[in-house]
Amino acid sequence: MSAFAKDIATTALDLTQADHARIFIELLDHYARDPMGGGKALDVRLHQTLIARLKARHDYVAFLAFKGDLACGLINCFEGFSTFAAAPLLNVHDLVVHADHRGRGVAQALLGAAEAAARARGCCKLTLEVLSNNGAALAAYDRAGFHPYVLDPEAGHALFLQKWLAPQTAEAG
Repeated sequence: MSAFAKDIATTALDLTQADHARIFIELLDHYARDPMGGGKALDVRLHQTLIARLKARHDYVAFLAFKGDLACGLINCFEGFSTFAAAPLLNVHDLVVHADHRGRGVAQALLGAAEAAARARGCCKLTLEVLSNNGAALAAYDRAGFHPYVLDPEAGHALFLQKWLAPQTAEAG
């Protein structure tokens, strides 16, 4: 463990605190601007909407990582459910490590906080998605004990797919 890593502290994100909300937006925007986050800034109009909507969710769990007073990471997780295990699971939706602090144990600290939260909630597993060419993230996840989702090796591993839905209009309702 590096000297930097042993001085990393994680704390539960509290979006009712103005400083936490500001740090949350700054780190999430930093991630969005990164090629692995899409390469574009967050839409400014979404900042307050996003915070308000997350505050209303009971399945949302998040942590900030600090090196002293400096915020250097964020993890956003949402609870789901495993029908095969008949138990909740926790999905890591975003893991942000500020570019100036990568490779110093921040991701491991945040993943540890998420795992502790998952265990406290009685979750059977942690899940996440990662871009296939994000070697640094894949290595970090491997160090934390993550593996491709496989039920039967002959059937292959799971793929993460998406389908964007257009917003519904009043006429479509």
